[in-house]
Amino acid sequence: MGEKTVLLTGFEPFHGEEVNPSWEAVRAMPDEIGGWRVEKLLLPTEFDTAAALALRRAEEVSACAVISTGEAGGRAAVTPEVVAINLQDASIPDNAGKQPQDRPVVPGGETAYFSTLPVKRIVKAVREAGLPCQLSYSAGTYVCNDVFYRLLRRFAGTGVPAGFIHVPFLPQQAKNGEFSLPADQTARALEAAVRALQEP
Repeated sequence: MGEKTVLLTGFEPFHGEEVNPSWEAVRAMPDEIGGWRVEKLLLPTEFDTAAALALRRAEEVSACAVISTGEAGGRAAVTPEVVAINLQDASIPDNAGKQPQDRPVVPGGETAYFSTLPVKRIVKAVREAGLPCQLSYSAGTYVCNDVFYRLLRRFAGTGVPAGFIHVPFLPQQAKNGEFSLPADQTARALEAAVRALQEP
């Protein structure tokens, strides 16, 4: 069997930050992981636009799996998300100045979708790599959830696993003792997640 492609996405900085740990980790990853070719994509932190770019790139590279990542400052672990909900409700504007309130991601769409990544296997693999990891049951209602929901909606029933992983702050972002992980360690966690895709 030939090499398969996994699409990994990370976000640009937002809300006045100079870096985003998701993209710093994704771009630090190797280009090949255990038979998977790793395609990397930087997404704008913008409702609607980010998801459209991710879906278009997934089609262009014939992705066999899609893992989107985003920043979750304040969390003390790498957190694979379990569920995406059909809601946009932004507490701050996105990078295009949009701040939707109480609006569905897709009008008339399913209330929620569950991740099709092997999330429990990913948690186990990341922990075995010596890094903190736990499941999360809320991807929020900002751009991360918007991308997550649209990925799951697009790939529902296709056999292409898709999902979202939130990552902690980088050390330079953390304040007042907040937990952080260097980009190379977060990249190791994401590498473990990719390896977990192919386990039985």
